[in-house]
Amino acid sequence: MASQKKGLLILAIGSIPLIMTLGNSMLIPILPAMKSKLDISQMQVSLTITVFSIAAAIFIPIFGYLSDRFSRKIIILPALIMYGIGGLLAGFAATSFSNPYLWIIVGRILQGIGAAGTAPIAMALTGDLFKGGERSRVLGIVEASNGLGKVMSPILGSLLGLLAWYAVFFAFPAICFVSVILVWIFIKEKKNRQVPPPFKKYMRGLLSVFKYEGRWLLTTYLAGATCLFTLFGILFYLSDILEKEHNIDGVKKGLILAIPLLVMGITSYITGSKIGKNLVVMKRLTVLGFMLMTLSYGLLVFFKSLVPFLLVLVISSVGTGLVLPCINSLITGSVGKERRGFVTSLYGSVRFLGVAIGPPVFTRLMDWSRTGMFISLAVFTLIVGLLALFLIHVKGKDGKGENKVAFRYNYI
Repeated sequence: MASQKKGLLILAIGSIPLIMTLGNSMLIPILPAMKSKLDISQMQVSLTITVFSIAAAIFIPIFGYLSDRFSRKIIILPALIMYGIGGLLAGFAATSFSNPYLWIIVGRILQGIGAAGTAPIAMALTGDLFKGGERSRVLGIVEASNGLGKVMSPILGSLLGLLAWYAVFFAFPAICFVSVILVWIFIKEKKNRQVPPPFKKYMRGLLSVFKYEGRWLLTTYLAGATCLFTLFGILFYLSDILEKEHNIDGVKKGLILAIPLLVMGITSYITGSKIGKNLVVMKRLTVLGFMLMTLSYGLLVFFKSLVPFLLVLVISSVGTGLVLPCINSLITGSVGKERRGFVTSLYGSVRFLGVAIGPPVFTRLMDWSRTGMFISLAVFTLIVGLLALFLIHVKGKDGKGENKVAFRYNYI
């Protein structure tokens, strides 16, 4: 594959998770304004994030199976279009409807359903089109694109919020249109793609995957969900205190929210480009990442001033950036192509659940105790890190100098 053609292919794939990321992160800066304008509670505000993520979590496994059954592209394109339609509905509701909050929620649900057919399918597509170390590198780029979306989102959300708090909803269809064009033109799936077996046989194969590899696979799912849960929870908390305690809003607020996300995105890109096929390194970096997150959240108890707080917070961003590309590579390489869509989509579903519960849980934790919140996070990430240490098993190097993991490829 020519380098220019491959570059455009990677650009098209990278645009897909970028769209998904904007769905939640771009709303973070305008949530306080939404609360004020619509006269709703903090919990109602958090539901605009939660319903999006729950809808995505429910539909991701369905779209994963359909992408295995038919093709990745056939699922991705309609999903992007539905995502844009949901944004339009929410935007028009905010400007024209008598009960805008209800219709905004409906629009967010539609966006969540559309998001279900984006990033997780893009991971499976990457697994289909690339192999070995190149697969890990491209997955690192995909995760970095996810991180880039998170970096851009608060800044874009803040800029659009200067026009009107609901302007972000109208930005979604425009951004989706660009991704649809890229996917339509540059992604060409292999024509000899193997069709998975009938549904019953397909499900038996999936059950066998989880029967033999359930402990480590579920641990990686938990690891990914934990990263997204803590990330969006902290952003939700930071967005709130920037306005309430530091009187910072607008673009300045968006730039501050982007700092930990930028660090995470850069770390993800570097990690993905360096890990190759080395499964031992993937496991070590995953455990190290959770230890850094534990250290960061434990230390945040002692810092209230903004600059020291952000400096300590970025330690957790480095940890997240180490974990996610490694988990992505482990999961994507764990199953054959015919079931990869479902397994990676189920992983995406769990990640979305992490996002979904982040804001509501942090709302309760913020009301309870700031110290208790950070200590709870530190304990939780420590436990997940220990689970990764003891339950993700990789074997030593074989005669060719490559690492082996305890996967049983004969049944997948």
